[in-house]
Amino acid sequence: MAGAPATAYPEGRMARHHLRPLFDRVVIKELEPDRMRRSGLVVPPGASDPPPQHGIVLAVGQGVDWWEAAGVQMPVRPGDHVVFPASAGVWVEVDEERLLVCRVTELLGVLETVDENAPSSSELGDELADR
Repeated sequence: MAGAPATAYPEGRMARHHLRPLFDRVVIKELEPDRMRRSGLVVPPGASDPPPQHGIVLAVGQGVDWWEAAGVQMPVRPGDHVVFPASAGVWVEVDEERLLVCRVTELLGVLETVDENAPSSSELGDELADR
């Protein structure tokens, strides 16, 4: 599926397009897949079980009409680093850029940076068990 062609202006400038997602959809720019595992094993392209993919959220829709009444907000925002399965959404091309458009419910999670000095979840679990 091809995106909209760039619009030519009289001065020869080209307009860039912005894909605005509708409802509960998000637009994601894929980051280069990491095929090297911590063990040093390289997963070749076309492996039978593709690894989850990573991307940066570029735009989010306004959500679904019943979300506001139920107190639900869009769980991601532009700039979030997200993980999604290879089967998520539809790939489109806009201004020669390959973008993923998918429902927010297809996302696996948001990658967040963790303070190295903060206690890990296993430490917190041990602390709770001691109580």
